Amino acid sequence: MTRYDLHCHSTCSDGLLSPADVVRRAAANGVDVIALTDHDQLAGLDEAREAALDAEITFIDGAELSVTWENETVHVVALAIDPANEALIEGLAAVRGSRDQRARRIGESLAAAGVPDAFEGARAHAMSDQLISRTHFARHLVDSGQVRDMQDAFRRFLTKGKPGYVAHAWPTLGEAVGWIHGAGGRAVIAHPGRYKLTTAGMRRLLAEFRDLGGDAIEVVSPSHTAAQSADFVASARVFGFKASSGSDWHGPGESRWELGQLPPMPDTVDPVWADW
Repeated sequence: MTRYDLHCHSTCSDGLLSPADVVRRAAANGVDVIALTDHDQLAGLDEAREAALDAEITFIDGAELSVTWENETVHVVALAIDPANEALIEGLAAVRGSRDQRARRIGESLAAAGVPDAFEGARAHAMSDQLISRTHFARHLVDSGQVRDMQDAFRRFLTKGKPGYVAHAWPTLGEAVGWIHGAGGRAVIAHPGRYKLTTAGMRRLLAEFRDLGGDAIEVVSPSHTAAQSADFVASARVFGFKASSGSDWHGPGESRWELGQLPPMPDTVDPVWADW
């Protein structure tokens, strides 16, 4: 059976390993098809693709786009894109510019809450100011002894209502789907079980995504309980989506699932890779 992992991250966004090392680790763990999906970033794709060629596994060009939908941040995974597409490149460059502004506001908010030098600490974990995410702040909070672990950092400081949470206007769902389709790719709602939406809210999100031409939702994800995965299998069938599978892997010790350890895709849905 071919083993897919279509959602993971490298040091080009908020992962701990280089793009090549992510691919080599995936190959060593038995992954046959890997997609690198760094946040709002395409910079690691060439390196990862070359490593996949050396490891003799299939590589899928990807990214994970941040979207604002009904005042909630939602992530859309882009799969099988053309990384040379100019509209996608320009759109993601604009998003990364706004990431820098958000990171500085997070640092100011944490300083006001008694956590000094948080922006500088987070920046030490990132490749550039335009790539600083909440994950980098969480690592700084762990390193500086403010919290026990990454989960504690998000729970106490970095989720909505906490001192380090800063609301931000990302591109719209329609813009993200448009960029992805313009680059020849498939648009996938990432880890839908993670979003704090009511049942009615989730139906609205999936209906709008369908009407915009969205292609798939992640069914197999470490963010989902078994019951949620079953619910999203049903949603995929109701809304006519294909299903995707990804570990959302960020690094050793930080991820619930290791690369290559995903449960199988249920056979009651059509996988996003069915016609690749």
